[in-house]
Amino acid sequence: MTVTQMRPNIDHWQERVDLAATFRWTERLNMHEGVANHFSLAVNEDGSQFLMNPNQMHFARITASNLLFLDANDPDTMSKPGAPDPTAWGLHGSIHRLCPQARCVMHVHSIHATVLASLADSSLPPIDQNTATFFNRYVVDEEFGGLALESEGARCASMLSDPKKKVMIMGNHGVLVIGSDPADAFNRLYYFERAAETYIRALQTGRPLRILSDEIAEKTAQELEDYPGQAEAHLSEIKAVLDAEGSTYAS
Repeated sequence: MTVTQMRPNIDHWQERVDLAATFRWTERLNMHEGVANHFSLAVNEDGSQFLMNPNQMHFARITASNLLFLDANDPDTMSKPGAPDPTAWGLHGSIHRLCPQARCVMHVHSIHATVLASLADSSLPPIDQNTATFFNRYVVDEEFGGLALESEGARCASMLSDPKKKVMIMGNHGVLVIGSDPADAFNRLYYFERAAETYIRALQTGRPLRILSDEIAEKTAQELEDYPGQAEAHLSEIKAVLDAEGSTYAS
């Protein structure tokens, strides 16, 4: 029996296992921020109940069983024992309350995405396959208002109404992606960071960019959206590596 086949008597166990694996891999890729940044996953039909990492716990220590179970509509959440980080509650709670299509939400300050978010023009031109993946599929937030407490979280949530746009480049802040489940969201997060790195490194050469036409960029993005099973395979392989190493993520 592999680690991921174990089923402790905790609700939403497989969802917990999958989300925990993404924390561990994000830490391995150095896309984390120590004990900051947060991932969340809706587990009921309207998206208001969700799992999220505990307050101030390093991504390398997160397990399936220590993920918090929260209700976005519970006004007493922050006064209860084991309350989440206030900024996590403000951002993720607002999104799960206001954007039911955002089943899984991942927010990081990964280096290249944050460099992109720090430029006066934070757009991502389609210069290769990875950057083309996000053609017309992101929104740039240019109104950073400080820490993502509840009013700031609600403002950010209001920018996710277009179902086609599943990445928010948070100006002066970082990046936020949404997806249908942990595999979908993490795959998007991973490739956005790769795309941002390609673009930033291309800018560093100081040479002109070879930018794809809108037609080819859109064609590429659509083909990748329709490509079967990549996100699921990506997460499955991550879990297989972690299981082979004896990781505790699924405990």
